[in-house]
Amino acid sequence: MQTRKLGLKAEDQAKKVLLNKGYRFITQNFRTRFGEIDLIFTDGDTTVFVEVKARHRVEQGLPEEAVNPSKLKKITKVAQYFLQRHSKFPQRARIDVVSLELDQTPPTIRHLKNVTG
Repeated sequence: MQTRKLGLKAEDQAKKVLLNKGYRFITQNFRTRFGEIDLIFTDGDTTVFVEVKARHRVEQGLPEEAVNPSKLKKITKVAQYFLQRHSKFPQRARIDVVSLELDQTPPTIRHLKNVTG
């Protein structure tokens, strides 16, 4: 339960960051049998699939380091599924990662664009 609560809080913070950058929100926690995407936005003519990673402590590595090639492959599959079923959104797409280090006040937040592994 604590992990889910942390995840939702991190997603809300990430959502605010991207909205402040002018991104347009589409949906949150898009689930399929292939997996889930935390946040989906548009940024101009691009649909952006966002993976949010947060950690209370970074001794085990930075949050964004958890987005490995396997995770990116899963996100890509879910993104393709989303675009096939929602043709009204731009077909140009990318994967972004929002990383939050919660051991500081305010937390350190990094937005990494077009993560490819």
